[in-house]
Amino acid sequence: MDPNKQPAHRIRAIISGSVGNLVEWYDWYAYAAFSVYFAPVFFPGKDATANLLNTAGIFAVGFLMRPIGGWLFGSLADRRGRKWSMTLSVLLMSLGSLTIALTPSYRQIGIAAPVLLLLARLLQGLSVGGEYGTAATYLSEMATSNRRGFYSSFQYVTLIGGQLTAVGVQLLMQYVFFTPEQLSGWAWRIPFFIGALLSLTAFYLRRNMDETEAFRYETATAQKKGSVKELFRHPRAVLTVAGLTLGGTLAFYTYTTYMQKFLVNTVHLPKEKAALLSFVTLFIYAAIQPLLGMLSDRVGRRPLLIGFGVLGAVCTVPILTAIAATTQMLPIFLLMMAALVIVSGYTSINAVVKAELFPAEIRALGVGFPYAVTVALFGGTAEYLALWFKNSGNESGYYWYASACIFVSLLVYIGMRDTKKTSLMDRDPVQ
Repeated sequence: MDPNKQPAHRIRAIISGSVGNLVEWYDWYAYAAFSVYFAPVFFPGKDATANLLNTAGIFAVGFLMRPIGGWLFGSLADRRGRKWSMTLSVLLMSLGSLTIALTPSYRQIGIAAPVLLLLARLLQGLSVGGEYGTAATYLSEMATSNRRGFYSSFQYVTLIGGQLTAVGVQLLMQYVFFTPEQLSGWAWRIPFFIGALLSLTAFYLRRNMDETEAFRYETATAQKKGSVKELFRHPRAVLTVAGLTLGGTLAFYTYTTYMQKFLVNTVHLPKEKAALLSFVTLFIYAAIQPLLGMLSDRVGRRPLLIGFGVLGAVCTVPILTAIAATTQMLPIFLLMMAALVIVSGYTSINAVVKAELFPAEIRALGVGFPYAVTVALFGGTAEYLALWFKNSGNESGYYWYASACIFVSLLVYIGMRDTKKTSLMDRDPVQ
């Protein structure tokens, strides 16, 4: 029996791929979690919103590298292997985190400080841009056809887990180890050192994981692999990836990475309470993903996507308006959880939906590249636009913008076929 078909083998492979994914996303989100502390270090000034706007700008610029990473690592994954591509990407992430940890302050080296921060973020953007498509492909190919929704949902479990780990480290540092003055002065660097070390651990795990049988077969039979020219022979699939991602990625970044700043900067909660709320809601959010992944294996992918589209378009403005109008922890928690349950209709299954749209020889690039372009345009700019609307005195304008983007994706969900029934992965010889 082919070892790739044994349940124990699949589980080991998915754990190896998922742990590396978690580390990559921890490194990526540590920037967002600790930017409230290091913003004045790189952009000295008295206006807190302006400082956050500067760090959010670099956060957004880092997303500009993600399409390049999606193209580069997607092509490498289709030509050299999923394992090879994932191993290289985690090394680059380690280098980016180490650079942030070691960069001196603006007062020490002047303009070179934000320049180095920008370069480190660009390197991380390149790495994480390649991570998504390859990891989604790897987890989907390692799953059996009747469990793809469940197994591939662990991509977002570990993606959220990376953010959760970053917030957890933040909580420990806030409540146990350091004073606010220490965190703002020097201790904010510690999470980036941790990220660099964890990335080396993930590198070891990925070096020892197995390649998928779908790639092995494709290597032996396919003549054209991993090229943009070959990718655009599937225009409908490329446009579908972009369309279904648009609203989902904006909603995800609004309710996860930006939410903590929203609670501090708009609701005026203490940083410690905002971090605690983020940690608890993200933990529950991560636990929801496999449940909805299993549900999609039974009822299909499209009903979950349409549910997210309808509820997201209708509820985004009321939820954000209600959160902004209260400082009570319980109502804020319930509103945040309502938003994250809605977004789960997208996040729990978006990886497998995209993987099911492409044949094996172009799958990693097909999943990663159009996704990364869309995320750069909409997910990467979410925080920056939200702060820009606030700075201009029209914060609610962002709420309507988010609703409109989700509505556009809803139109795509309504018009697309259910990929569970039409999956090109069913043509893989190992299914």
